[in-house]
Amino acid sequence: MLALSAHLPEVVLAPGEAVMHEGGESQSIWVLVSGALQVRKGDVAVNTVTKPGAMVGEVSLLLGTENTATVEATEPTRLRYAADGHALLADPAIAKLVAVELAERLNFVTTYLADLKHQYGDAPGLAMVSDVLAHLGQRKQPVARPGSARDPDPEY
Repeated sequence: MLALSAHLPEVVLAPGEAVMHEGGESQSIWVLVSGALQVRKGDVAVNTVTKPGAMVGEVSLLLGTENTATVEATEPTRLRYAADGHALLADPAIAKLVAVELAERLNFVTTYLADLKHQYGDAPGLAMVSDVLAHLGQRKQPVARPGSARDPDPEY
């Protein structure tokens, strides 16, 4: 992805500067050149991105939704910026890299959920894992919504 994005303008962020805010609007894709980014949903850190060539912004772009997370630099960070993410995805090589990255994330989540089920079975609070695994491959709705039966309207 670094070679394919070499033509894009670069932006340098200081620690604490945000690339995007959850709920914000954007049609952009960002490519990490160096540094580190923290991904948060609400106040919960869900990922740290440090791999050069990793992309952010592609999920909300592909789903046609608001930004699904807040992403901010945790150290001095250089990014490449595609203001028109759809135009960037028109390149088949880039579209394939995005698909592979998303497939890797889905595989990780599915494997993690299966491991939870294997280790803890139907322990209280984890009984929903079987339902989540069953619905992952069958999901037809384009957008995941935050919440649960216990807290249907979380602040994040």
